[in-house]
Amino acid sequence: MNKTLIAVLAVLGAIFLAAVIVGGSVISTRNRLVTMNEAIDAQWSQVENQLQRRNDLIPNLVSTVKGYASHEKEIFEDIAAARAKMAGAATRQDKIDGSNQMTGALSRLMMVVENYPNLKADRNFSQLMDELAGTENRIAVERMRYNNLVRDYNASLRRFPDNVIAGMFNLRPATYFKAPASATAVPKVQF
Repeated sequence: MNKTLIAVLAVLGAIFLAAVIVGGSVISTRNRLVTMNEAIDAQWSQVENQLQRRNDLIPNLVSTVKGYASHEKEIFEDIAAARAKMAGAATRQDKIDGSNQMTGALSRLMMVVENYPNLKADRNFSQLMDELAGTENRIAVERMRYNNLVRDYNASLRRFPDNVIAGMFNLRPATYFKAPASATAVPKVQF
């Protein structure tokens, strides 16, 4: 065989091998990013699951408290509005906003509860409060897990060469679950 032909075949073979390696790397990176994005969606479902659990508990809690604190109408209306906002939320951001609104309304409700010692002693109320506290803890854990997955995914999207591949496939950063500014305020409890 001609030395030139051998050299051309060697170069073509090297180019083919490089293309296979680069192509495999691109496919592998894209698949990893898609898997990370799916994990974010799955974790968001867990957040929604816990938010729904909280929304299911709220009517029981509200009706128990309402019996004791019937003149605290504004708080109950705020809770109902927040619950309706959560139920009607279409996007992730709407659900985050509704959840934050519910958190604020429940904080105000807890302040009302402090003014009714008989209510705190009621067994049904205590059970509901325990369930609600457990639910709030679950929501916090699921939000943390969600935000951790978002952090990892977004960091991957920004690292080279993942950022090039993400751009090729139009993969965009995910949104963190952020607490509202009001969450940093210390609740005022009066006895």
